[in-house]
Amino acid sequence: LIAKDAYTCGRLSQQIRERRIIKKYLALVEGIPAENHGIINAPIRREAEDSVKRVVAKDGKDAITEYSVTEKRDGCSLLEVTLHTGRTHQIRVHMAYTGHALLGDEVYATSKTVFEKHHPQLFDGQALHAKRLTLTHPRTRERMSFECELPDNFKKIIRILREEADR
Repeated sequence: LIAKDAYTCGRLSQQIRERRIIKKYLALVEGIPAENHGIINAPIRREAEDSVKRVVAKDGKDAITEYSVTEKRDGCSLLEVTLHTGRTHQIRVHMAYTGHALLGDEVYATSKTVFEKHHPQLFDGQALHAKRLTLTHPRTRERMSFECELPDNFKKIIRILREEADR
């Protein structure tokens, strides 16, 4: 989301502050969460001042992530994730914190899953996809939603997981 002028930037920034922009993602995670729907409310901060990595910590900034399990296959889960705040690496940090790191996440996962070890060519980063962005147009006030199709490698990972689980 990019603003081309100061007015638009101000209006969009206001929507972000008021948490009126809805950001939905799809994530493939290791394991199966205990609940099919949950909200992770855990503050996030930098691991160290000069670090890119983030951690859950009491002195961090508010971070709220909502998830719903949409599919469970072969020790992995497909989640639809809604961000209620927008911290750097928020989904990755929160899912790892709950013990369900994103597949392909070399920063926050503690180890590779069996699936990742058998199919390393499928991963060029974590299995996370920005699915939908919903906002109010800064000038017309029309509610707008933009959806992005899954990339081919993400589709392939899901297809292979389904095939292997059905065997």
